[in-house]
Amino acid sequence: MKSLSFKLTFTFCFLSSFAFAEKFTVAGINFESPGNWESSKPSNNMRKAQFSANSPSGKQAEVVFYHFGSGNTGGIQANVDRWMKQFEDPQDKKVDTVTINKTRVTYAQAHGTFLSGRPFGPKTPNPGYGLLAAIIEGEGGAVFIKITGPKKAVEANIVATKKMVEASLSQ
Repeated sequence: MKSLSFKLTFTFCFLSSFAFAEKFTVAGINFESPGNWESSKPSNNMRKAQFSANSPSGKQAEVVFYHFGSGNTGGIQANVDRWMKQFEDPQDKKVDTVTINKTRVTYAQAHGTFLSGRPFGPKTPNPGYGLLAAIIEGEGGAVFIKITGPKKAVEANIVATKKMVEASLSQ
């Protein structure tokens, strides 16, 4: 009986460590989160969705979806520049634009010492952090997806994030 109890406990603990995909909509675009993302309530009203992205390293990255409507958001390049300035000295900066079903998506990546904090407040340096951002130029205005956290956690979520974006625009 002990063996059966151990097996059931182990199986439950193993299965409970997996999150399940969540379906949600931002600016008319339907997304399904990768299964290793855990949803949480957005911490402010600028955030339309918020997740913790787990990785094999055990570290987590923060994933945030923003949408500000169809008005002026400063433009794609201005947002990419602002995100790169959140690093003391961004390393391996990479910006690519692709088209998925007639929708432009710009991806931006970098890593280094990330300066977290409010826009005009004090900053906390976080060495060894990474960034993956996606800007989807949707009909209802741009959707911004920003992933920050330990570099290994961000890198472990790049492929899944790009697949999620592609799937959402292929519907």
